[in-house]
Amino acid sequence: MNRSIPRLLPLFYLCLLWLLGPAALAQTAPKVEQFTLPNGLTLIVKPDRRAPTAVHMLWVKVGSMDEVDGSSGVAHVLEHMLFKGTPDLKPGEFSRRVAALGGRENAFTGKDYTGYYQQIPANRLEDVMQLEADRFANNQWPDEEFAKELEVVKEERRLRTEDNPRSLLHEALNATVFVASPYRRPIVGWMSDLQAMTAADARDFYRRWYVPANAVVVVAGDVDVQQVRRLAEKYYGVLPARAVPLRKPREEPVQAGIRRLDLKAPAEQAYVALAFKVPGLRSLDGTQTGDADALALTVLAAVLDGYSGARLDRALTQGDKRVADSVGAYNGLWGRGPQLFMLEGVPAQGQTVQQVETALREQVARIAREGVTEAELSRVKTQWVASEVYKLDSVFNQARELGSNWVQGLPLDAGEQLIARLRAVTADQVKAVAAKYFGDDQLTVAVLQPQPLDQTRKPRTPAAGARH
Repeated sequence: MNRSIPRLLPLFYLCLLWLLGPAALAQTAPKVEQFTLPNGLTLIVKPDRRAPTAVHMLWVKVGSMDEVDGSSGVAHVLEHMLFKGTPDLKPGEFSRRVAALGGRENAFTGKDYTGYYQQIPANRLEDVMQLEADRFANNQWPDEEFAKELEVVKEERRLRTEDNPRSLLHEALNATVFVASPYRRPIVGWMSDLQAMTAADARDFYRRWYVPANAVVVVAGDVDVQQVRRLAEKYYGVLPARAVPLRKPREEPVQAGIRRLDLKAPAEQAYVALAFKVPGLRSLDGTQTGDADALALTVLAAVLDGYSGARLDRALTQGDKRVADSVGAYNGLWGRGPQLFMLEGVPAQGQTVQQVETALREQVARIAREGVTEAELSRVKTQWVASEVYKLDSVFNQARELGSNWVQGLPLDAGEQLIARLRAVTADQVKAVAAKYFGDDQLTVAVLQPQPLDQTRKPRTPAAGARH
């Protein structure tokens, strides 16, 4: 389901935001400043004085898409190993020190990036900057610590993927949709690659990609910009500069014909996912081919599934003739690799996945024939503006957005620019993309065929040391 747009807001507030638009956001948002240290590391600072807290994030522009075949999952495994020590810190001591400062911390790995964060009282910012700079530059651990943590990651894969039929399906779907793109590999890695992974694999990946010019430090909260800059220069600026490895293009070839896959797994209900290849947003100035269509596709997804009672919900899950128990739509707006527009559904009792697939495609085809109403456009656009305002309530979300934008090569005010571009999308553009990108040649269909559940099997519990 598309959860990028909040479902409920007071009508008056929504209308006010719609009238004021990006100008209101610009007035309420604190000024963001960006610096580049001599060693190439980027620093972004966003003051927010509403609470005496700060968020410190380190984003490295490396994720599962930067792996090579045979070492899938190494970016994620390395994320785990960053908590396992430096010459000055024992395994686990990083987390214990942050907790002692009154903070919380964790990390995350995606296709495009790896991120580490701490949320702490603002007066302890220097402490976590010193800790993070140390492990970024001096990560070190014995082979036996790697072997133990690798078992944690394997168990994480079993728990989150192998025991989850929809996760298994989407893993198989990505491997079918993409032929050349590294997006075909799962972030957690194939189990066979994890079984064969060595400590040297993780160390090599670390030395290759964890360089200052491939990273950004984002600080948001109750902070002074110049003080944060001095601290960054003190702890990060002294790290030696190294070249970022050359990234070779791995373009996805044009698909010619529908692809289908069936996956059998223990599950209570069938499920169908439709993945259409679509353009991603490459710039906010509209200069890149496909940018306008990527924005229109995002609005299309919101019209289909952006609020309670949207088109898919009304047409497929309500009434006596409903064909689905649940439905969803989502557009991958941007990323370093190719993007997909997803439709999904769970058949209602007595209905088939084929009927759900047909019904989902018919809703898009209907928009291609008849278009969308101005009322629908106004509603989804207004809710998007509202979501940007709500985002300002969370210092963590502010920092996360800045880091994500940097990874994608977007400007500091990408959020405001995105709102302006989305507000400019017309009904004719939405109708046009509905007609352009939803043919068979762009489509891969994945069907989950439910198998009997093992009633004697006990559910797994997260392994000790599992993160996220």
